[in-house]
Amino acid sequence: MKKVLQICHSYGAPFLDVARQYATTLSSLGFSVTTVYVKGAESEEVIRGSASDRVIFLNNSAKDIRGLKLKQIAQLREICKKDSFSFAVAHRFKSIYIATHIKELHVIGVHHCFGDYKRFSRRWHIYKNKKNITLLGVSNAIRDDMRKSLRKLDEGKIHTLYNRVDYQSLSANQKSKSQARSYLKLPENAYIFGNVGRLHKDKDQKTLIKAFAKICHQVPNSLLVILGKGELQEELQELSKTLSVESKVLFLGMVPKASQYFKAFDSFILTSDREPFGMVLLEAMVAGVPIAIADCGGAPEVTGNTAFKFQFGSDLELSELMLKLQALSSLQTISKAQEMQKRIQQYFTDEAVIQQFESILKTVSLSQQQKCK
Repeated sequence: MKKVLQICHSYGAPFLDVARQYATTLSSLGFSVTTVYVKGAESEEVIRGSASDRVIFLNNSAKDIRGLKLKQIAQLREICKKDSFSFAVAHRFKSIYIATHIKELHVIGVHHCFGDYKRFSRRWHIYKNKKNITLLGVSNAIRDDMRKSLRKLDEGKIHTLYNRVDYQSLSANQKSKSQARSYLKLPENAYIFGNVGRLHKDKDQKTLIKAFAKICHQVPNSLLVILGKGELQEELQELSKTLSVESKVLFLGMVPKASQYFKAFDSFILTSDREPFGMVLLEAMVAGVPIAIADCGGAPEVTGNTAFKFQFGSDLELSELMLKLQALSSLQTISKAQEMQKRIQQYFTDEAVIQQFESILKTVSLSQQQKCK
């Protein structure tokens, strides 16, 4: 059986599930997968969650992986001396940088963020190693961002491969609306607009709060519930006070296994301007919750026509959509849920991407799929 080396900078969310996604896909294509976590201590839970034939922890700290990463390159070389791999899948630039120092190892680098190649030093490194590199973006938006930055790299070396969910598992673990609200200590009779994400300027929860303030008094018993932490929490709380909605905007902080509680929301709103993909959208879609998104980044690729869209930063447009969401009938909500389920099954399950990933592998010539030394 051919072997593949998967390299992740860490197993922090969402990268444990990302590792599972790729390991499952590669296993389905007949590869044995060794997953290496550059940062983080050994964990039985991580081993189980990685869905890999072998899991290796390099036990580096955040401080350890700064600079030239000579230690981590040496660690990876030792692994390759003891085993042979047809190619490597590396997530994010740090892992790509480390993997490309292994002689003759073809690296498929997966990018999850915009702007990874703004730095000249990173572009230079990719050009230097272009013979043995293939790049994937988690959305067409990320792919096109890389192609724009890496103009000297053949576009045929930069592809899209969507993130995906374990639909059956996530669906089976969903809490009912009543259970989810009980766990989150939310009232049963309220209409709840939900948001999940870091409290960061890129997520633009300011627009969400402003839009909610415009319509909350038109929606009886309405609440805006935000799950997540971040540097803007105090600023967002102050904005809620300024707009006199502090009692109706609830900041619940980090919620473990938050994806299980999306049914607590009557609708889900993502206001991000630079969402690379939006795993939270898949989680909301699995829960069957009607969605509104900003019309930019990778989010529209995830939801397709199943979500309501508004112009990024327009609290007026968003407030109008929030009223439409609240006015959806039960039959309309069920219809939306069915559309979302169909879209997930078509594009965002492990099974859906196997053929696509196999096609991408064919672009890596057999001469390039050499065993590393």
